Amino acid sequence: MGIFSFGRPKQTLFSEQEKSVLVQAIAEQEKRTSGEIRLYIESHCVYVDPVDRAREVFHELNMHNTAERNGVLIYIAHKDHQLAILGDEGIYKAMGADFWHQEVQKILSRFSAHDFLKGILEIISDVGAALVDKFPYDGNTDKNELSDDIVFGK
Repeated sequence: MGIFSFGRPKQTLFSEQEKSVLVQAIAEQEKRTSGEIRLYIESHCVYVDPVDRAREVFHELNMHNTAERNGVLIYIAHKDHQLAILGDEGIYKAMGADFWHQEVQKILSRFSAHDFLKGILEIISDVGAALVDKFPYDGNTDKNELSDDIVFGK
């Protein structure tokens, strides 16, 4: 914290209402699938390649422990303009590398237009649709294995 930052409100990427919209979007997608979606946002990426940081966060959040290995992490380092979408082995293999590359390109185009909320909502929707297709919801066995809340790093 700088010497002149006292009394200034800390700037956040999203308002409380926007955060709520994102959490609700995740919850709505997960009602349709056995898959899990997590959103992790931090200011700076400690690695050159954001995929390396996404892998680290994926394991820190125990996303590799889902029953069907179908967790998806949307990782964003907003001040560094870096992101990664990391799917566990079950969903990654089911969708193939092209899907993940196209999703990253989509979100980057939204971010270039400074439309962060819409970009993330679109990715949540796309990932949700992929999960529904490959890992449909089963009311008898499905449970929410991971929190839908946004995780904020430093």
